[in-house]
Amino acid sequence: MGIPLIQKYRIGRYILSKRIKGERRYPLVLMLEPLFQCNLACAGCGKIDYPSEILRKRLSVEQALGAVDECDVPVVSIPGGEPLIHKEMPRIVEGIIARKKFVYLCTNAILLAKKLDDYRPSPYLTFSVHLDGNRERHDESVCQEGVFDKAVAAIRKARDRGFRVNINCTLFQGEDPVEVADFFDFVTDLGVEGITVSPGYSYERAPRDDVFLARSQSKQLFREVFRRDRRRRWPLSHSVLFLDFLAGNQTYECTPWSNPTYNVFGWQKPCYLLADEGYAATFKELMEETDWKHYGTGRNPKCDNCMAHCGYEGSAVADTLLHPWKALGVSLRGPRTRGPMAPEVPIHYAQEELAARGDEVRIPVERISRSEPRAAVPPGAQR
Repeated sequence: MGIPLIQKYRIGRYILSKRIKGERRYPLVLMLEPLFQCNLACAGCGKIDYPSEILRKRLSVEQALGAVDECDVPVVSIPGGEPLIHKEMPRIVEGIIARKKFVYLCTNAILLAKKLDDYRPSPYLTFSVHLDGNRERHDESVCQEGVFDKAVAAIRKARDRGFRVNINCTLFQGEDPVEVADFFDFVTDLGVEGITVSPGYSYERAPRDDVFLARSQSKQLFREVFRRDRRRRWPLSHSVLFLDFLAGNQTYECTPWSNPTYNVFGWQKPCYLLADEGYAATFKELMEETDWKHYGTGRNPKCDNCMAHCGYEGSAVADTLLHPWKALGVSLRGPRTRGPMAPEVPIHYAQEELAARGDEVRIPVERISRSEPRAAVPPGAQR
């Protein structure tokens, strides 16, 4: 897969130390959001729908590195917004690398070619470039023409300079499995070290809600895509059991604490994707005082269709440790793409209680998984 051996070793050693200590909940990846401002306005983005005074806010170098020290995880992912807009980002990255943490610096790559001189190649630094498909599909997704070509040119330049480069791909409504597979072939030939892929999650603050996939659609789409990787050559940056989960073959509960988020508001409850559940002042408070049992598919209607790696990669990693032979079998044969799918998690939340609180009541997972797909709508289309 697309994760270097040294990184697998460090993560494995970290997880083993947590299990020896008997810790049930622990983070794997810190989602460090230094700003929400971006130079794009993507249809499915839930991070830019803030007033201008919030978009102008930045985490300082001290705040960012303080969160890294407080959380003390082996991997730090820096999304946004667009992190390369942050003038102190080189210092933040340098400080994280000095702590021997693996950094995934996310970017839409519009500024990447100009900013490369601010960074030095390192086994601890990966530029994670946002690409949601081929030229037409990606430019529709980000609602601007020409972005795909700029990103590809920046990737080539970064690779020529010796930088590690990863692709971060989100799949939305209307995806063609053949085109997705062709795109994965293209970026593999481009020389990227890894492909991170996830079904789009319906952000509460996203400007559009008709571009996201239901769980049943996500599973079928990933089966169709994985079926086309006959040579097993795509460098997918995930655990094999998470990929098997995407293909509908594993039943996992969400573990949102495995990917905590720190941003300009503080420690976000419960995860990177739910922005209106409150914030904690410290990481300790986040872990100890968040009511975790009320989040995840089957536990909260807001989470019904989520299959994102920030909630389920940690679940898959934990399952790998408990059932290594199962993981080895999936690694050897690849995710199963035919036959019955694993059952969904049971519904735990009480519809009557939610209605009494005034929360939106949505269709339970069992009914969603059997519902007819909505008509495909290109991400860049207007309402």
